[in-house]
Amino acid sequence: MNQDILMCIDHTLLAPYVTANDILRLCKEAVMYKMAAVCLPPTYVSLAKKQYPQLNICTVIGFPLGYSSTNAKLAEINDALSDGCDEFDVVVNMTWVKNKRFDRIIEEISALKKAVGNRILKVIIETCYLTPDEIIVLCQCVSDGGADYIKTSSGFGSAGAALDDIGLIKQHISKSVKIKAAGGINSKEAMQAFIDAGCERIGTSSAIKALNLENEGEYD
Repeated sequence: MNQDILMCIDHTLLAPYVTANDILRLCKEAVMYKMAAVCLPPTYVSLAKKQYPQLNICTVIGFPLGYSSTNAKLAEINDALSDGCDEFDVVVNMTWVKNKRFDRIIEEISALKKAVGNRILKVIIETCYLTPDEIIVLCQCVSDGGADYIKTSSGFGSAGAALDDIGLIKQHISKSVKIKAAGGINSKEAMQAFIDAGCERIGTSSAIKALNLENEGEYD
């Protein structure tokens, strides 16, 4: 059923040219259809939270390349926290992955999780740039660092989520870590397939169209 899918959706709008009206429409849709959260640029967190205080507001940190310093990511998190942000999708430092500095990745995730406290931290590992062995090691890093979710993709990489990767991730994360799939998930069938594979969140900008909801509500 559509509602089972909608409850897993992070309704997403991260284009560089997105307007305030676009964001308010995104939030209105998420409330109307009881989606899990909206995922939007940091500059719009305050607006979204003031207009829709009941809605889970997610923003992106170190986005989309991930190689900013830990201090820079912490500064972004603190700004978003002061604006009322509830959830944080942070991009892993891929340069550390390729240099096998997994100790630093764990340290960074731990520091970011400490900063967000009881709010939700999702770590984007950008699977399109990883080997299977690197995915396995990053599953351990995300688990050891205490993040709440591992997320497949930013949506800005060379490819998005792949079902085969979900199976691999599910085998190697700790029981406390959930999975978010994102990137290129733009049909009802794909959304359901990722949920069936074990994902508890789906990041997409296509839910309204994919689930044929365009004509079910009217917007100002």
